[in-house]
Amino acid sequence: MTDGIRNDFLLRLDSPRAWRTYTGGALIDTLHGAKEGKVSNFPEEWIMSVVSARNVGREEVREEGMSHLPEYGNITLKELIGSAPSFYLGEKHAKKYGAQPGVLVKLIDSGERLTVQVHPDREQALKLFGSNYGKTESWHILDTRMAEDGPACIYIGFKPGITRERWKELFDSQDIPGMLSWLHRIEVHKGDTILIRGGVPHAIGAGCFLAEIQEPTDYTIRVEKVTPSGLAVADKMCHQGLGFDKMFDCFHYEGVTEEEAVKRWFIRPRIAGNQDGGRVTTILGYDATPLFCLEKIEVERAMDIKGADIFSGIYVLNGSGTVRANGNERKVKRAEQYFIPAGTGDWRVEAENGEGLTMLRFMGPKV
Repeated sequence: MTDGIRNDFLLRLDSPRAWRTYTGGALIDTLHGAKEGKVSNFPEEWIMSVVSARNVGREEVREEGMSHLPEYGNITLKELIGSAPSFYLGEKHAKKYGAQPGVLVKLIDSGERLTVQVHPDREQALKLFGSNYGKTESWHILDTRMAEDGPACIYIGFKPGITRERWKELFDSQDIPGMLSWLHRIEVHKGDTILIRGGVPHAIGAGCFLAEIQEPTDYTIRVEKVTPSGLAVADKMCHQGLGFDKMFDCFHYEGVTEEEAVKRWFIRPRIAGNQDGGRVTTILGYDATPLFCLEKIEVERAMDIKGADIFSGIYVLNGSGTVRANGNERKVKRAEQYFIPAGTGDWRVEAENGEGLTMLRFMGPKV
């Protein structure tokens, strides 16, 4: 089965949704063409995913959040890559990381504030979970809307003066206002990009529609036992099997001012390439983190994209058009996602009927 896929330069993936403890997802529905989106506990669409969601009570839901190839018997992307890692990911990448792309991308639409949480850095992930990957992540804000408590915002980083003992006291008493008061509440706008390193506490506020690029794990330590909408969070969903004491090893107890928080974690995009027919913007480059890279491709008419002998993925945010490479072509349209094997080389994108085409392109760790 997998041998017959090798001639396909642009592999269409399905659009898996993952159950989460928070609600949202309506804007993802409308992106896919629904007249009216539905708010539910499936607020995320996972992209180029070889990772399954960690949801207590849903263990019987196999492959939740994992990407499949509907045009090739619905096999998983994980299975495909595992059949020939060097071919699909590139020899250098496969030699260093094996059959693991090292990256996961999501669309997130928050209908409510997410619970305050943290993800382990690589050192703690290896020590506590036996994983070579932590969960450093980055959010690129695609759009915002007014929430009940005001403009869209995020919570990120401890303020000066925090201690592990004080943070655990707030958790033990479930003093949610107290917890939030120790985090920086920062208003966000369309186009903002925030890098959240493992160990930094955070929460996405209500009214944020964003693309998240992250290390490929689902280790999430939550310190709220009830979500803002009233859903009880199972103990294991809080501590991920570590227990309520050990989970506090995942936090970095370094307090910073709001000015320093913005300086450290808000990333400025830069134009990576201009052509007559469009432009490429580096939203998050390898100069910010060697863990992953995120670009925005805006095609007005037609433009050429360098393949650079590395694998990548694309998500079509708006418009439709044609992608060409190696004498082959494929029509693409809004809300579709694709995996591009490392050996594809350079490719050309042509917008359809002059309406323009906007895509996100994402790549794994620098090799």
